[in-house]
Amino acid sequence: MWQPPQRIAFKASPGRIPTREEAAASRLFSPLDHGPLHLSSRTWVPAMVPWRADPDGNVTQAVVDWYARLADGQPGCIVIEATGIRDVPSGPLLRVGHDRYIDGLRRVVDAIHRHSDGRTQAFIQLIDFLGVKRRPERDKYLERFLRITDCHRAALAMEGAPDAAVREHMLGLDDEALQAVLGPREWEALQKGARERVTDIHLPHIRELPAVLPELFADAARRSREAGFDGVELHYAHAYTMASFLSATNTRDDGYGGSRDGRLRLPLEVYRAVRAEVGAGYTVGCRLLAEECIAGGSGLDDSAYFALELARAGMDFLSFSRGGKFDDAKQPRVGEAVYPYTGVSGYECMPSYLSDEKGPFGRNLAATAELRRALRDAGLTTPVVAAGGIHNFEQAEAALADGVADIIGGARQSLADPGWWKKLREGRGAEVRQCEYKNYCEGLDQKHKDVTCQLWDRVALDEPGLARSRDGKRRLVAPADW
Repeated sequence: MWQPPQRIAFKASPGRIPTREEAAASRLFSPLDHGPLHLSSRTWVPAMVPWRADPDGNVTQAVVDWYARLADGQPGCIVIEATGIRDVPSGPLLRVGHDRYIDGLRRVVDAIHRHSDGRTQAFIQLIDFLGVKRRPERDKYLERFLRITDCHRAALAMEGAPDAAVREHMLGLDDEALQAVLGPREWEALQKGARERVTDIHLPHIRELPAVLPELFADAARRSREAGFDGVELHYAHAYTMASFLSATNTRDDGYGGSRDGRLRLPLEVYRAVRAEVGAGYTVGCRLLAEECIAGGSGLDDSAYFALELARAGMDFLSFSRGGKFDDAKQPRVGEAVYPYTGVSGYECMPSYLSDEKGPFGRNLAATAELRRALRDAGLTTPVVAAGGIHNFEQAEAALADGVADIIGGARQSLADPGWWKKLREGRGAEVRQCEYKNYCEGLDQKHKDVTCQLWDRVALDEPGLARSRDGKRRLVAPADW
């Protein structure tokens, strides 16, 4: 992952630890009721992908154990990982693209409700994504994958030459000469792996996304409701399909790009299809970006416009993140796929303890505060979720008191110590294990390995019945006393 050149080391602090009585009187542990959204406290675990599903996207016991352990901390809500709405191969990522997934997902819901003693709402994050291929070997790309065109022949002064001769000539070129022959997207496919964009409307399946996605999301939401989830979070953030429609880089000329209204058109149509399917009494919100943090990307003005329109349409909550884009991701190794959290925008999404002067803690709070202010100035009361490096009571309570947000999310801190919310509420904050923000978990996620935390994944490996990672070297859930 990219890191700021300053590389200033920061350390997470437990801050002021509340007594049980102070916690009981706090904003953080007060309930929230807004429309169909009912939370026992304003504590929230954002979606994290732990890569524990089986290769067909089914819930495994490891998935159930992961969410049960998070539920032990009794947050107001747990949003389970980005779950694919299509019934297509996507590795060990959960899916909800067919009715056969309902029973497995119900096991997750039941575990969350049971382990939290009914204090935690279970939401599911619904995601769509486009094709991303692994970075190919140079010779294999030129010999097999590249489609030879007359443009290549003209650039090489080989008009009329057969494909095989053109390929052979390209194999002998150095990178500088080859780049002059290939188109920008072809060069990118060689350097980073081919990646589909929502602007590739010359491809029928990309052109037809506005026609197919509303129904796919609506069907996925219906299955989620049948599985017992208390709500759904539409994934409109980061590097994926819906965020790409919202992006200022979306130049589609078919009414689904260009202007802000054009870029927002499909996200609104998806929301309306979902709402029509699940009804007014079911919680539907979304995760979206406060800022894309890329050159030419959407900024706060865009986000404020989108937030206002989505709230007016009836979203029950808005959860804000930032960055995490393919556009500035680092070049992957040959045989690996590009990862959208390795560039500057990726750092803004998941900053580490090595940072610039702004530091890694609460890096998205200022932007979130502006967006919430825009909503309130417009008379909209839609609850706002803040997240990003929040790891202690003092931070969280201040964000609520200052009007930054209505709900506080903590992902990496919840991974470091799944029980931290409960410990704070019970006046046991001194027992909380602080996340060190070294992004060990993010490194595992990048390789699609079982995500764990370096603080606990090698602790008490001789524990009877302990479930371990695929390599047998790491535990899959935090110790029970954490």
